[in-house]
Amino acid sequence: MTATGTVPAVRFENLTLGYDRHPAVHHLSCEIASGALVAVVGPNGAGKSTLLKALVGELSPLQGSFRLKNGRDGIAYLPQQSELDRSFPVCVFDMVAMGLWREIGAFGRLRREQAQRVEAALTAVGLSGFESRQIGALSGGQLQRARFARMMLQDAPLLLLDEPFNAIDARTIEDLVALVVGWHAEGRTILAVLHNLELVRRHFPDCLLLAREPVGFGKTSDVLTPERLAAARRLASEFDAAAGICHRHPAAEVA
Repeated sequence: MTATGTVPAVRFENLTLGYDRHPAVHHLSCEIASGALVAVVGPNGAGKSTLLKALVGELSPLQGSFRLKNGRDGIAYLPQQSELDRSFPVCVFDMVAMGLWREIGAFGRLRREQAQRVEAALTAVGLSGFESRQIGALSGGQLQRARFARMMLQDAPLLLLDEPFNAIDARTIEDLVALVVGWHAEGRTILAVLHNLELVRRHFPDCLLLAREPVGFGKTSDVLTPERLAAARRLASEFDAAAGICHRHPAAEVA
């Protein structure tokens, strides 16, 4: 899916990932083109979140490798909302301002221009006036808007979103999808773990279907077929969590 002569944003080469040497993703080989908008889909436990964790350095490959065009400094990562400690005493403004940490460092102070960028990001996600509110007082949709604002300030070429539209209201989903589409129009590369296949069909041109191993990768209309979705469900149901690493010869690039 990468044009001849261009460098892909991400290249997976026979990548196998897992925990305690039990594989969660088997033998993934494909390329994510720079500027692509890709949904990562599959049954529960298919390895989707595991793949993003590997890209940000939280997990090392058991086999194979991957390459990032801009390195890890070029990534902005939105983990699942459940991984955020909402009891932590921080206000919305300060949480969003953390998106500028590469500019200001751990103990730096915001300049006027940077504070204005935080305000602009909050306005862009519909949270103007929420600056002083504690994150624990936000609804799920409001918190996700704030997290998108923080991501906006990171200004990264590669965006990784893990279930960004899970357990939030329909209006917020609509607004945040519009932000994702806008980031794509700016030429950013986006990988988003999603469960809503109708949303994927409407807004995501490309799709990676995982079921512990790659089932399909390419145009969404070609990947999300009844046959491939059935194959993914079958592979997920047959998976042996106690199995060791598979040493079969790596398959060709997923089509």
